Formats: sequence, structure tokens, C-alpha cells
Amino acid sequence: MPTPSRSTLAPNPAGPKPDWLKVRVPSGPNYQRLLGIMRDSDLHTVCEEAHCPNLAECWGRGTATFMILGDTCTRACGYCQVTSGRPNGLDRDEPRRVALAVQRMGLKHAVVTSVNRDDLPDGGAAVFADTIRWIRRLSPATTIEVLIPDFEGNWDALATTLEMRPEVLNHNTETVPRLYPAVRHKADYAQSLELLRRAAAWSPRPVTKSGIMVGLGETREEISAVLRDLRSVDCDVLTVGQYLRPSFKHLPVARYLPPAEFDAIGDEARALGFTHVESGPLVRSSYHAESQVPGRESQDRIVPLVDPD
Repeated sequence: MPTPSRSTLAPNPAGPKPDWLKVRVPSGPNYQRLLGIMRDSDLHTVCEEAHCPNLAECWGRGTATFMILGDTCTRACGYCQVTSGRPNGLDRDEPRRVALAVQRMGLKHAVVTSVNRDDLPDGGAAVFADTIRWIRRLSPATTIEVLIPDFEGNWDALATTLEMRPEVLNHNTETVPRLYPAVRHKADYAQSLELLRRAAAWSPRPVTKSGIMVGLGETREEISAVLRDLRSVDCDVLTVGQYLRPSFKHLPVARYLPPAEFDAIGDEARALGFTHVESGPLVRSSYHAESQVPGRESQDRIVPLVDPD
């Protein structure tokens, strides 16, 4: 099967979305309350930016995914809804505002991700670290997951983030190696695996996590190879979900996988030794994220580090 090209995008060959991909529109008083906090705080969530189908469920369970480092990405991945272009300068108050929002929302588990900031020498790692510091200070009972970019292979930047001891270090491989030129044309599959390997070798060790999308034209054998590669670098947690085309400017959906195929992929992953697997059509990186932290109910493992100035 040839690699898809961004220059030859066609109308979605997969046809209308099947019934199992239809979800209710987010609503309700709790959703409105949390949305108001986000707007008052002038913050972004990847839940909204990526039009996540699980937004209402996750916010209702006490989990939200904050997107730091602005809302403009220096990359233009073929699947991603986030705006790409030249970012503005850094907002130095953003980490504090994220922590205040976590506190006001009463989150049990906070996921912090970002756009890619290849314009910064450390890829934004210092801002990740500051955000973790502020959350530890204002909400010491909240567990923290960071969903980080590849930092262009800057392992000092990775260390800056890991030194703040997030409970979960997440970095998505997104797809199979063959499709990287179209899906993640500025990324490197081997580099992503190396990032996860280094995170798993860090002491104290975080839970390591990665995720892939399916339905972009990968084969079942290629999916299996990615699962084996992730286990070879001691990745603990896996998420597998259906790719949904954000617009006709993005890569088309090659196929909608039925729920039974996701179940089979999940069974295969568990047999390989992943400690936690979420595999389903509507699964996204942060789906049920709070359940993937061993001992989340224990407060002893959440120790404030360095207070922000």
C-alpha cells in the first residue's frame, strides 16, 4: 500500500461515520461550570481544540487535558486540528493559571500537553516543569500526566520534565512507521521510541504511556509491530483509537474499524504485557487517564517539590 500524500487528498473514502462513533453533544451544569472556568482563566484544552468525543465524560470524571505553550503549533501534522504557524512569545503566567484552574475544577488527575514549539531551544520543557511545580503547590493531591512532544530529540529537555516527577509520562507514536511522512512528517519513529525508553529508565520511574490512531491505511501486521516496539522500550500503558478526519484539509479516513477489531488489538496488547490498555473507536490519549495511575488514592507519593517564586 503506497504512503498517503498530503498533496493528493481525496474525499473521505470511508463514507459516513458508523453508529458506534456517534456521541452526544457536551452539555449539563458541570460541563458548563468547567467551561466557564477555562474561559475565565484564558486557557486552552486539547479536549476542545481536537474536538474530543469524550469531553463531557472526562470532565465529569474529574479529568481534563490542558494545552500549554499557546495554541499555535510549529508543525502541520496531517491528522491534527490544532492551528499551525508561527507562535507568539511565551506566556510566563500560563503555568500559574493552569494550576489555579486545576484547583478551581477540583481535578483528581490533570493531563498537561502542548503544541510543538520547535522555535524554542528546549521545546518548551521549562514551561512543562513550571506547570508541574504550580499544580503541586496548589493541588498537592492531584496526580499529573504530561503528554509531551518529542523535543526534537533534546534529552536534556526530557530530563527537565522528568525531574519534576510527573506520575505519568506520555508520548504518542500516533501511527505506524510507514505512514510517518504523511501523518507526522517532522517526527521520527525511532526517536519517539528512544524518548519512551529513556523515560522508562528514569529514576524515580514514571508510568510510561503511548497511543496510536488507526484507520489511516495501516495494516494489522503494522499495528502489531508497533505494539511490540512499544513493549520493547518498556512502555506501560497503551491507548488505541479511531482516526477521525477534522476537515477536508486533513488526511482522509481509510477505514472505520469496528469495535470487535479494537477488542482484538486490546487483547493482543495485554498479552504482550502492557499494564493498562484502552482500545476502542472513541478512545483518545487521555481517556480514563485517572485510572492508569497505580495507587492514585495514596497521597504519600505526591510530594511537592520546589515552590514557584
